Amino acid sequence: MTFRAELDTLSLRFDAPHVDTTRKLRVATVGQLDDYVLPRLVQMDAPLLAVVGGSTGAGKSTLVNSLVGARVSASGVLRPTTRSPVLVHNPADAAWFERERILPELARTDTPATDVGWLCLMPSATVPPGLAILDAPDVDSVDAANRVLAAQLLDAADLWLFVTSASRYADEVPWNFLKAAAKRSAAVAVVLDRTPPESLEEVRVHLARMLTARGLRDSPLFSVPEGPVDDQGLLEPAAVRPIADWLHDLAIDPSIRGAIIAQTLDGAVRQMVFNAHDIADGAAEQIAISTRLHAAVETAFSDARSSIEAATQDGTLLRGEVLARWQEFVGAGDFVRSLEQRVGRIRDRFVDNVRGKRDRSDDILIAIGHGLHLMLLQNAEAASESVERSWVDIPAGEALLATDATLGRAGMTFRAHSELVVREWRDSVVEMVRIESANKRMTARFLAFGVDGVASGLMVVAFSRTAHRTPGTTDGAGAAGRLAEQLLGTIFGVEVVEELARRAHQDLMSRVVDLLASEKRRYLGALETADIDHGAADNIRDVARTIEDARHTDLVPDDWDQ
Repeated sequence: MTFRAELDTLSLRFDAPHVDTTRKLRVATVGQLDDYVLPRLVQMDAPLLAVVGGSTGAGKSTLVNSLVGARVSASGVLRPTTRSPVLVHNPADAAWFERERILPELARTDTPATDVGWLCLMPSATVPPGLAILDAPDVDSVDAANRVLAAQLLDAADLWLFVTSASRYADEVPWNFLKAAAKRSAAVAVVLDRTPPESLEEVRVHLARMLTARGLRDSPLFSVPEGPVDDQGLLEPAAVRPIADWLHDLAIDPSIRGAIIAQTLDGAVRQMVFNAHDIADGAAEQIAISTRLHAAVETAFSDARSSIEAATQDGTLLRGEVLARWQEFVGAGDFVRSLEQRVGRIRDRFVDNVRGKRDRSDDILIAIGHGLHLMLLQNAEAASESVERSWVDIPAGEALLATDATLGRAGMTFRAHSELVVREWRDSVVEMVRIESANKRMTARFLAFGVDGVASGLMVVAFSRTAHRTPGTTDGAGAAGRLAEQLLGTIFGVEVVEELARRAHQDLMSRVVDLLASEKRRYLGALETADIDHGAADNIRDVARTIEDARHTDLVPDDWDQ
């Protein structure tokens, strides 16, 4: 993926300490690519674009009109004056700008407009071929849209013609722009405008020192003393002649024009490479946040799975109501407490009371289903609460939780889904018993149990696979498991019972895994909306290094474009 595409698709959704800075930097870098670097790389012989920018009331429009010798841009005391930017060019160069070579998102017009979404194209024979002058809105305009557009236009310039005045030359906002220009080695010329003749020299010296201190010592500095204007609002030609002559010389000398373009282009490319590494750092921060959020989800639901797997083998489910129903099913609690010595007598009692056993087998199946369902709900709630505790400590996670209040607990459909899972698993165990017994001669013992009774016994064995095999276990769950295994062993054989119990538990866990995965997708879905590419940081750095190498050879548009 190319540099432009990498930046365009980069997601910075997660809240982080420096994410706002990274977001602004990404937008600015994409804008620099679209508005200047890519168009200039494609058409290196296009006219040099000089953007006239500066402070409110510095006289930019009056200066542009005076340079052109006609009123092409509105000027006046009301602010903001310039709204739609005005681009003045030689008629022979019209094709360069009509094809939206620069600022492609601005609609073209040949009439000055009050909408910042338009670019007014004004042909003038007084502008030499190879040069275009663009009058931009104030960088410190009271209108936010004007300020944004002014910054965008300056970024699209080959040459900044920065205009200030005796009363505004020390203002912070213009200097922030000039420092940015110095940082990326943009070609800059400064015009000290509207300065009383008696203080011109003093202000000029002070301004020159400020330029030197801020890395702009080599920038030309022109002075336009305060003076009268004619009925068209134009300054006397002599007042702007040094600037007009300098611009004319740039336009007619291809080598000088090319050097200015190369200087500004190279500086823009270098700055974008620096920006790319900062953006990559921001992308890496997003990736780290995404990894933490994902890890919290995976850990919570992995713990839930492990807890369920343990609870469905260690006898946890064979306590309370389930154990009571099982004791009723086999006869009485005292039989369970001394099973190993009395298994034969219990078998005989089954045969003596078939109907009662079958009625009670329904009770044990219902109790098992209820206990299993409750345990699934408890673990799902625990997983959701675990995710919430982890996410709330991460600003991005806290923001995600705020967008969906249901993420702090099990989903609204989980109860119904888990009930269905329990019911289907219980039916599958009954069917497993039915199939296993189909080719066997029906014994009195099997008839006494019935299919449901045998199935309930198999579930008891499955739920106590680790409990009743633990040496020295004397609790009711372990004893119940041993009894069930011995009773079913007289029907199928011990090895078959062990295999059936293993398969029953494996089938249950397979369904549980799917159930938890469905619940986990609620959280992963919330994360997927952020669309974090975990390779973005490395990709941006790789492309940035490729572009940096190109700076020292030939700049190839394919290295940049989307």
